[in-house]
Amino acid sequence: MIDAVIIITFILAGAGTGFHGVDLLPDPWLATRNVQGLRWVALGVGSFSGLILGLLVQTGYRRLERQVREMPLEILLGRAVGLVLGLLVANLMLSPLFLLPIPEDFSFIKPLMAIFVSIMFAYTGTSLSDTHGRALLRLVNPGTVESVLVAEGMMQPAKSKILDTSSVIDGRIQTLVETGFLEGRLLVPCFVVQELQLIADSSNDQKRMRGRRGLDILNQMRDHCGDRLVIHPADYDDLSTVDAKLVRLSQELNCALVTNDYNLNKVAHLQQVEVLNVNDLAQALRPTYLPGDSLSLKVLKEGKEPSQGVGYLEDGTMVVVEEGRGYVGKHLCVTVTSALQTSAGRMIFARPDVLATV
Repeated sequence: MIDAVIIITFILAGAGTGFHGVDLLPDPWLATRNVQGLRWVALGVGSFSGLILGLLVQTGYRRLERQVREMPLEILLGRAVGLVLGLLVANLMLSPLFLLPIPEDFSFIKPLMAIFVSIMFAYTGTSLSDTHGRALLRLVNPGTVESVLVAEGMMQPAKSKILDTSSVIDGRIQTLVETGFLEGRLLVPCFVVQELQLIADSSNDQKRMRGRRGLDILNQMRDHCGDRLVIHPADYDDLSTVDAKLVRLSQELNCALVTNDYNLNKVAHLQQVEVLNVNDLAQALRPTYLPGDSLSLKVLKEGKEPSQGVGYLEDGTMVVVEEGRGYVGKHLCVTVTSALQTSAGRMIFARPDVLATV
């Protein structure tokens, strides 16, 4: 509707200007012409010119409207405040100017000067709001600065994460969130909450304890995270398994899936869903031991070979100690000789450091 109003207004303005503009032509020139016919020709030319100008104005208006709609509220408010302040300063500066005595022949200078100064200070105000507006926003609300940077494309928004049952029950996800290593919104689908409730209501004591632990962790995370933790209402009646629902939801929302389930991890990767596995993170954070490094551990049992002893580090890594059978049940300082990564985990081979032990 507004498009038609703009175009029709410019057409009527052009037609009126052309029709009545003939009266401004010199009288001697009009005396030798058909004035009525000239009016209609001028009306047609003015209408066509108004149509072209109206289309240009309508296109510019729509472009401006689209930019304003896409502009974040914080930037829009900041520029509006900068514009108002700039015009206010311009008005204060122009007040003494209008009191100056200017000859009548140069009276046109005042309105031109008012227009020029107003445009200059309005542009300066909006420019300064773009440059220093974030500092003002940081003073008012620190959280709005990040949203502005995301909206301007200067910062990538943190991707939301979908938590599955295994990651909630595991509990380590809570520590990752509280320490700030896991960013973005945390989505817990309603079917995951229902599965936790079924596990908590199980007749098996061990399962019931795991389910209650998962529900307790969710409540603690909600208290700590606030709005970051969201119970998502999505469900899929055509899918029977929770794993399939998790993969479908991750694909639809383009979110990362947080899980400790080995099989779900493989299926999600197969369907090109980003997976965050806490076990993989824990494995990656294990300290790396190189040949020549010294360890202190307790030899717990005999190894497969007659002379071997076996001990474990705090993270569960198995250490095979050569010539360590005689130290079973004792604490021992050993020197790493090699490390081996197997499908079952990592193994470290070492030999007793006799001098350090003595």
